[in-house]
Parts: sequence; structure tokens; C-alpha cells
Amino acid sequence: MSIEKQTVFLSGITGYIAQHITKQLLETGKFKVIGSVRSEEKATALAKNFDNNSDLSFVYVKDISDRAAFDESFKEHGAKIDYVIHSASPFHFNATDVNKDLIVPAEIGSAGIFKASVKYAPNLKHFVVTSSYAAVADLFKDNDPSFKLSEKSWNPMEFDEAVTNSLFGYCYAKKIAEKTIWNLGKELNVKFNISAVNPVYVFGPQCFDSSVTKELNTSCEIINQLVHAPVDAEIDETIKASYIDVRDVARAHIEPLLNSEKFNGQRLIMYADRFGKQSIVDVLNKIPQLKGKIAVGTPHKEDNIASELAVVDNSKTKELLGFEFKSLDKTVKDTALQILKFEGKL
Repeated sequence: MSIEKQTVFLSGITGYIAQHITKQLLETGKFKVIGSVRSEEKATALAKNFDNNSDLSFVYVKDISDRAAFDESFKEHGAKIDYVIHSASPFHFNATDVNKDLIVPAEIGSAGIFKASVKYAPNLKHFVVTSSYAAVADLFKDNDPSFKLSEKSWNPMEFDEAVTNSLFGYCYAKKIAEKTIWNLGKELNVKFNISAVNPVYVFGPQCFDSSVTKELNTSCEIINQLVHAPVDAEIDETIKASYIDVRDVARAHIEPLLNSEKFNGQRLIMYADRFGKQSIVDVLNKIPQLKGKIAVGTPHKEDNIASELAVVDNSKTKELLGFEFKSLDKTVKDTALQILKFEGKL
């Protein structure tokens, strides 16, 4: 006897992380996916990549900063939606008006889809929001090894400081977007469960080889540039951050759907370890096709980079998820090999 598949509404389905979420959802054989897209062209391309899977369908949401952006889709499909994953989020640092371009849309986008879920999806069991490490971290203490972060931590930045530049604005906007979800959950006394997924820099291959382009998404572009760094290039030591593999992030969105009560009210900090550009170069130079052809820098200089930075304690997240995160070697190699394949160098 076949078990009826449950339906997941996934906003921003064409995104880097969202495509991996879709792939893993469909691979379970337990879910149907309704994904929001901004154009018919994007839907057609993604459907083709998924071999026109009958469990995958699309709705059109032009602008998530419109308060009613999701209403029509939820009016039409809400009765059959069991889960919502809200992954759609603008990501840029070129705002001319930080509040208008970054902060307000973040709040409106989160509130819009959440309120549509409450109003039109009576059978909803779990709402997962793709948040960010930016909602957790303190930008000014990340280089302080005596400072410790956990799933209970929140970015302490206030509005007046946030509007002074796009980076501050983006980090504050991620906090506001996530807090909007938690606050509305309490205000509206919702019956469904809620989780947040808070990734750091996300590396790893694109979901499909055909998605590789000359310039990649923000995180993976760091690896892409180093794959093409000339032998005599100096390695920039200013970036000292944290990484996680995109496939682990995708899985973290799906586990709450499989065990809703366990993940209710939880924030999942998706953090595997610290890295710098030298750390990445060290891995890239292990790849035969790149060894001797790209920059070397000072090998192993960043082997102990984590000891120089704030402590990220995500032991609660790891305990809840129960699987091991991919190593820097694995995620960087897989990313680089896909780039080389795209360029015909394998």
C-alpha cells in the first residue's frame, strides 16, 4: 500500500540552497514540492533539470517584499500544504537606502509568507525559515577567541547602527527576518511548529552541473577565484570566517519535517569549522589538475585558525541533527572539480 506524499511549499526554489533542498526532498519519495519562482523561464529550466518530475510544481511570486506576495498561491494550494520552507531572501550589499532596500523587505517578506501560512494552510505542521549566521553573530567580536556563541545568541546590532552601511544592514535584516517569524508565531498562537536554519558561508557544488557559470554565488565565488589564482598571486588573509557544505544545510531543512516535535522552537547553527583563503588554497593544491598551476601562499599557515576567532558552540545543533558535517577538504574539492568539469579541464 502506497503512503500519500506530503506537500512542501518552498519559497525561492531556484536558489543555490533551495535546489539542493528540492533534490533531497524528492529523493526521499515522501514529498511533493511546490516552489515559488519569479518567472516562467526559471521554472521551465528547473523542471528540466529535475527531469520534469511529477512531484514538482511551481507558482509565480514576483516580489516577496509585497505584503500580499504569497496570498494568491496559498489561497490556491494552502489546503494541501503540510510544510513550508521559506528560503527566498534578497542577498546584496549595494543598497542606496539600507532601511528601504534591505531591512523593510526582510521584515515584509517573512511576515507575508508566515501570515499567508496561518490564514490559508490549516493543515500546516511545520514552518522552517532559512535564516543566517548573521542573525546570531556579533560582527565586532568574531575575532575575539574569548567570545562564545551558541544557538541562543542573537546579533546585538541596533537599527541606528545598521543603517550606516549595507553590510551592517544586511546582518541586521537577517536578524529582523528571523525574529519576525518567532514573534508572529507567539502573537498569532500558531498550532504548527517552527525551526530556523542559520548557515555560515555555504560551500559545495551547484545542484546541477548546468548551473555552473563563470561567476558563482557569493560564497562559492571565493573558491572559484582561488581556482583561477595565478601561481605568483599573494593570498588575501583578511577573510577569516566559517563554512558549511550546502548538502548539509539542505538536510538540516528536511530533518524538522521528518521529526517535527524534536525540532520545534530550535535554531540550527550550520557551522562545520573556520577557514581562510589559505585553508582553501591548501586543499586546492591537493587536486592534481591544479597542483603547480595556482597560487600556493604559505601552506598550513591557517591550520589553527579556529583558535584565533570566536568560539562557535553548535553542539545542540549537531546533537539534534545527528549526522557528521562534511570536511573542508570534501566541500572545496567537490566545488572545484565541478568548476573544472564545466571548463573542460577534467
